[in-house]
Amino acid sequence: MSKMSKVYGEANDSYTAKLRTKSMILTVWFIVLTIICLLPLYMLIINATRNTSQISNGISVLPGSDLGNNLSTVFKGEMKLYYDAVSGYKNSLIITCCSTILTVFFSAMTAYGIQVYDFKLKEVSYTVVLLVMMVPMQVTSAGFVSFMNKLGLLNSYIPLIVPAVAAPAVVYFMRSYMKSSFPLEIVEAARIDGCTELRTFVSIAIPMMKPAIAVQAIFAFIASWNNFYTPSMILVDGKTSKKTLPMMVQALQSSDTLNDYGAVYMAIALSIIPIVIAYVCLSRFIIAGVALGGVKE
Repeated sequence: MSKMSKVYGEANDSYTAKLRTKSMILTVWFIVLTIICLLPLYMLIINATRNTSQISNGISVLPGSDLGNNLSTVFKGEMKLYYDAVSGYKNSLIITCCSTILTVFFSAMTAYGIQVYDFKLKEVSYTVVLLVMMVPMQVTSAGFVSFMNKLGLLNSYIPLIVPAVAAPAVVYFMRSYMKSSFPLEIVEAARIDGCTELRTFVSIAIPMMKPAIAVQAIFAFIASWNNFYTPSMILVDGKTSKKTLPMMVQALQSSDTLNDYGAVYMAIALSIIPIVIAYVCLSRFIIAGVALGGVKE
């Protein structure tokens, strides 16, 4: 008995040592990945505090002393011709917030309808959604711009907001989440209690889908905020006051007359602040969803 216990103890110690080694390797690997991901953001912030000559001299890990000068140049200098931070924030926030709300709400509703209701073309309609997801925007962009021109919607934000209703990739993710985490029995119970279909969706389905909605809201917000391709086709009058922040940043980078690199870095740093805020506000739902998925009854 003592010999068996000794063998068992040695095997347990060996397994524990392997587990610790694997945990250490994974920890080091994740630390390296985190540094790789955060290093460009850190260098962007550092360069936003330096002047042109300091940036030209090479990389620095310490912040400079020109933060105030760069901010003043961005808001009051000649950069106002290319980069109007106030107008850019207003335009981008209007487009991004509206399109994100439409994307997550109607995509969740579509996924809910496909998952909950039984009808003849259920799987066919879902397949069509997946097929649409495979068509890149560049294929339909010429026809889209021509159609918007005929409707008189060029230089309008409507073509940048309303099409967000159709987001096949988000529908795919939402339905996949509902397959694993949304019991259909709760819908039947709500119907027995007299809930209407819309109230069931809004009061029961949406709260249960919060983690999935939060994840897709972050992705939709980032994609819409960083979108340069579509706004550059629709907002063609050249007025800085109507441009989005990515269009303004592109104008800065392509300008031959601006050589204040510190101010350019500051403008880019200002343009990513809403993305960071959106992630910080919604990340707790992602963590809650991961924790919920790890608990089994």
